[in-house]
Amino acid sequence: MLAGVVLSGLVCLLLAAALRRRLGLVAAYAVGGLLWTVVVIGILTLIPANGAPGIVPAEGRLETCSWDIGGPAPDGFWIFSGGQRLLNLAVFVPAGALLVVAAARWRAATIVTVPVGLLALAAYSVGIEWTQLELARIDRACDVTDIIDNVSGAGLGVLVGIPLAMIFRPWRSRYPA
Repeated sequence: MLAGVVLSGLVCLLLAAALRRRLGLVAAYAVGGLLWTVVVIGILTLIPANGAPGIVPAEGRLETCSWDIGGPAPDGFWIFSGGQRLLNLAVFVPAGALLVVAAARWRAATIVTVPVGLLALAAYSVGIEWTQLELARIDRACDVTDIIDNVSGAGLGVLVGIPLAMIFRPWRSRYPA
């Protein structure tokens, strides 16, 4: 898992360096960072929980996602309580923040790009949960609460990204390479 995170980070860093001349320093690294966070989220959520995939008997496999809001989190459904719930929230915050900073490069399109990007992050969360449901071998559980926490994290990230975009101003003229 760690090797995948590091390797994908290096690839995204190289991508950002390649985009630097075209997009400018801030926007290029925001795009590279956004791509990296999406990859890391996939690695964290789709690699088997307990090492190598095991065997989940057909009778033990869930047929649908858990619609028990609060899911397996021991503290129930309260505003982001429980370690797993907080992690589900926190893992999407950087993606939301970097989405805003990257989209702010094109100020006129930001008003459309950010909501569409937020919807794409929500769809990504739904896709992850659906994959966890379909691939029982990875020993993960599909839970609607995870989607709620992930989308809340992305939304919080968008709120964090607004002042970051104002501070870093990615729409300014490009920096020399």
